[in-house]
Amino acid sequence: MESFVYQKPEGGGVQLIYAAVLGSPISHSLSPLLHRLAYKHVGIEGRYEAIEVKSGDLARFLSTTTNDAFSLTMPLKEEALGIAHNTSQIAKRISGGNTLVRSDTGWNLTSTDVDGFKYALIGHGISKVEHCLVIGAGATARAAVAAVSDAADTITVINRNPEREAQMKTAAGREVMFVPWEINLQINTADLVINTTPAHAADEFQASLKSPQGTFFEVLYHPWPTALAQSWMNSSQKVIDGLDLLIHQAISQVEIFGQLSVNRSEMYDLLRKAALDQIG
Repeated sequence: MESFVYQKPEGGGVQLIYAAVLGSPISHSLSPLLHRLAYKHVGIEGRYEAIEVKSGDLARFLSTTTNDAFSLTMPLKEEALGIAHNTSQIAKRISGGNTLVRSDTGWNLTSTDVDGFKYALIGHGISKVEHCLVIGAGATARAAVAAVSDAADTITVINRNPEREAQMKTAAGREVMFVPWEINLQINTADLVINTTPAHAADEFQASLKSPQGTFFEVLYHPWPTALAQSWMNSSQKVIDGLDLLIHQAISQVEIFGQLSVNRSEMYDLLRKAALDQIG
């Protein structure tokens, strides 16, 4: 995830931007690559780096930093809710945020993850589905159900933690069906399956796959392909990778922090090529 603040100083010109992505682990992040390239493309001077900040350390870090903006990855998206002075409606809805910006009134928290999902789906020609199946019920899953809330006739979540169901319902803003974490043949019939779990957590669902009919959206991009993504590709059905999510939420941040509009298609092509070159 990423962030920056673009401010035009009095008299014109461009102000150097100091921003970073925070999280743990963070050394693998592609965000510095994507943001630096995006800034250069739109003519903004800026510095963007990756900084290791562990769970429980966000408030302390923010109290000493001179930077104005941060992108947040796990495990800081939920922690930021208790630190931000102002929280957007979308961040409240999904119980987490990936973007912190300093203002005169303190730290402002929002999220571009929902945008990331929406634009990734639209980019692959998906604007309406009959049934969406989401694997997982964490922060990324909440962004996913919020993104498909208006697009899916029905939403089903495969979940092993009933304590997360209330937050999932709030994120969706509508009725959501929950099913146990076990072999589930709906994975074959759903129009859209979104896996929001960490690496290998959903590998067991390979046993459920028998000629899937819908699109598979895997939020991971490294290592790639995941076991489920590979099985899906072997079935010749469409697969969307996590790079699309990463890139589209980054583009939305560039627009928000830069107070500008970009050619999303052009920017996407530029950033996707750079990301693929980086990860090989």
